[in-house]
Amino acid sequence: MAKGKTTVYFCQNCGHESGKWMGQCPGCHEWNTFVEEIVDKKSVGKGMRVQASEETRPVPLSSIETAQENRTTTGIGELDRVLGGGIVQGSMVLVGGDPGIGKSTLLLQVCQNLSLQEIKVLYISGEESLRQIKIRAERIGRFGDSLTLLCETNLDTIQKVIDREKPKIVVIDSIQTMYREEVSSAPGSVSQVRESTGVLMQIAKGQGISVFIVGHVTKEGVVAGPRVLEHMVDTVLYFEGDRHAAYRILRGVKNRFGSTNEIGVFEMRQEGLMEVENPSEYMLSGKPEGASGSVVACSMEGSRPILIEIQALVCHSNFGIPRRTAAGTDFNRVNLLLAVLEKRLNLPLGGCDAYVNIAGGIRMNEPAVDLGIVLAVISSYKDRPIDEKLICFGEVGLSGEVRAVSMAEQRVQEAGKLGFDTCILPQVCVDSMQEKSGKTGGIRLIGVRTVKDAMDVIMRGNG
Repeated sequence: MAKGKTTVYFCQNCGHESGKWMGQCPGCHEWNTFVEEIVDKKSVGKGMRVQASEETRPVPLSSIETAQENRTTTGIGELDRVLGGGIVQGSMVLVGGDPGIGKSTLLLQVCQNLSLQEIKVLYISGEESLRQIKIRAERIGRFGDSLTLLCETNLDTIQKVIDREKPKIVVIDSIQTMYREEVSSAPGSVSQVRESTGVLMQIAKGQGISVFIVGHVTKEGVVAGPRVLEHMVDTVLYFEGDRHAAYRILRGVKNRFGSTNEIGVFEMRQEGLMEVENPSEYMLSGKPEGASGSVVACSMEGSRPILIEIQALVCHSNFGIPRRTAAGTDFNRVNLLLAVLEKRLNLPLGGCDAYVNIAGGIRMNEPAVDLGIVLAVISSYKDRPIDEKLICFGEVGLSGEVRAVSMAEQRVQEAGKLGFDTCILPQVCVDSMQEKSGKTGGIRLIGVRTVKDAMDVIMRGNG
């Protein structure tokens, strides 16, 4: 080993540094996350002691003036929704997702809209050549002259180009390909990712440039590299969805300038990603008619109600241990609800296989879909179809009670827009809506207190 260099072990999950390899990280308590890297002692210890000047003084909180953040709209409504209204000047946004999910395509479409607004954008790629980017851009559409491309992985060179060009938006694709010559480890390592993100953060905050960073994900579905990468940036967005399905979901995991509960829904087409302005209608397309075990429920994603179809199939088991499967929702939650039905309604589900699926491949874990799962299971077991114009939502407790959920009025109004005429919901929500405004969206509300009340409603034909 060269003189002045030493071997250090870094945790890939949290970035903890150790002089020896350890099976479990003492920082995040994860197993087998340490990787060996060679660092230069000279580059690590060459920081200078800075004396505090007279101007370096703390400022009282009351003397700080606040103003509305200067946001730039991307021209993509679903992305603006997740970002909290647009791109904040000087912010850093990390976009993660599986390979081929559409991260680069989405950011290139953002560059297209910004360039047509004559906003100066610099797109830096470390994975594709200029010709490859041009081919993809021609498929998307027309671009403005304010977009410039750069294929470079050396961060020192990139910093010089940014200082010279002074763009307003910078896109880095991807952070795992960037490196600094002062750090001796290979690109994509913990040291390089952490150092590269630190340099880009200084550029963003110091010059007021908004920076988008594309991050690869591991097989566990988290951004590759130390978790300190997510802590350094202002916003973390995850692109979700099956590569073989048409739709994509953009979810905000962290956002210092907006809510983290919003999602954006896109559809992948030949010309790029297209916004799905009404995801409820998109998710309910192809719903079977007159089939048992199918019901429509309403879930909230931030301030947006989304209607989903919940399907259940219950059949007698041919084995000693019944099989339980859940797709699109929590498996343990489904087992809990099946136990509630067996105990409170005396349904002999212990000898039945039960399969629960949320149609469309979307994943929902909100407790408000509990009542939909319960009614779908009862419908399949009794072989009794549920009215196609009926919708339901509510949380189910262990005693079989149907508990209240938030934003009941918004859920009912969304159901009315899509033509539903009957809604089964907690009785507490019905009383609250009648006290507040009395608005039902033209839908007949049926309040239930227990799962037995809900079963009686569907068994007597929603009457």
